[in-house]
Amino acid sequence: MNDSLDLAFAALADPTRRAILARLGEGEASVAELAEPFDLSQPAISKHLKVLENAGFIETSRVGQSRPRRLRPAGLEAPQRCIEQLASYWPDRFDRLAQFLAQAKENGQ
Repeated sequence: MNDSLDLAFAALADPTRRAILARLGEGEASVAELAEPFDLSQPAISKHLKVLENAGFIETSRVGQSRPRRLRPAGLEAPQRCIEQLASYWPDRFDRLAQFLAQAKENGQ
């Protein structure tokens, strides 16, 4: 795994960050808006946002004094490809195991 995938999976490991990503999937939001459903300070939310930004999942824009965050869907591509590659590996293994067990049963083992 490369460093960017490590950052991505570390970012996704935290339930607060996953909830923030889900919220940003509905549209851009300010730090204050993102902090509302959590019992966390704005600085704590800002730390989570920094992790998500470093992982490439979100980006910050500037609208006057405001700095809304929005989802960056392209950031999810590399982790998604990694998961798809791993997921494609297992069905083949299970198919082979099923074949082996069927042959073993036919041979009376």
